[in-house]
Amino acid sequence: MSGRMLPVPDGLDGMRVDAGLAKLLGLSRTAVAELAEAGDVLLDGKPAGKSDRLTAGGLLEVTLPEPRTVEVVAEPVEGLRIVHDDDDIVVVSKPVGVAVHPSPGWTGPTVVGGLAAAGLRISTSGAAERQGVVHRLDAGTTGVMVVAKSEHAYTVLKRAFKERTVDKGYHALVQGHPDPTKGTIDAPIDRHPRHDYKFAVVAGGRPSVTHYEVVEAFRAASFAHIKLETGRTHQIRVHFAALRHPCVGDLTYGADPVLARRLGLSRQWLHARTLGFAHPADGRWVEFEADYPEDLAAALEKLRAES
Repeated sequence: MSGRMLPVPDGLDGMRVDAGLAKLLGLSRTAVAELAEAGDVLLDGKPAGKSDRLTAGGLLEVTLPEPRTVEVVAEPVEGLRIVHDDDDIVVVSKPVGVAVHPSPGWTGPTVVGGLAAAGLRISTSGAAERQGVVHRLDAGTTGVMVVAKSEHAYTVLKRAFKERTVDKGYHALVQGHPDPTKGTIDAPIDRHPRHDYKFAVVAGGRPSVTHYEVVEAFRAASFAHIKLETGRTHQIRVHFAALRHPCVGDLTYGADPVLARRLGLSRQWLHARTLGFAHPADGRWVEFEADYPEDLAAALEKLRAES
């Protein structure tokens, strides 16, 4: 167990303990509520309940459990395709239903486990369960991603993603017809105030910028090319849901289930199509692309045939 002492900033004055402490520590509200119920959260020296209110200038004392380690299991991953492999990086096309690395509560396949099963050596930098991982895709999102194999590549690529010099191109089907058809969504994102498993546009959240252009319009949806300037969790899904044009099939963020069923989709139509960056070995610009998986390709062709 480890202890943290945190002064309450002015911006959290009047906020519930679970919401404020989740923001300060980057935890879910459920995790904070569990800490409070166990007596591990003190406010000005007294036990605090999850619904107690914070006061600016107060002092939070939190006892945190030791972080759980999650073992990487080397097992083949069906559909995981290697797009490029050299001494420094491996670029893969990630299939649906696969997480990038192990995490508490996830029992399904992972990219790092699949690479280990393929006998590929990856960087030992980073936490034990996510060594070599420099960026992530949602388990329900398919597409191209890079994993560092050398320690040098890990350092260079982590810096590139942080400094936003990586070109991340996504394709998405979104419901309805965004107006304007080309633009930028600049809206901060943080955890949803009521649902821990979701994110939302929240005042005071982390800066999040999405550039998009509709390139094809159908009766019920639009096909958009998207460039990410930042890389927040669920960013594209949250931003388009906030515009009331959620990704087709994304029931978590309000998509029409009838349209999803008609198109044969059981997840969001969102695909990491291209990835470009300066190669960590010599700085030359490289670009990689991942083909659409069968379910996304079939849904898109069905919409085209109906138009």
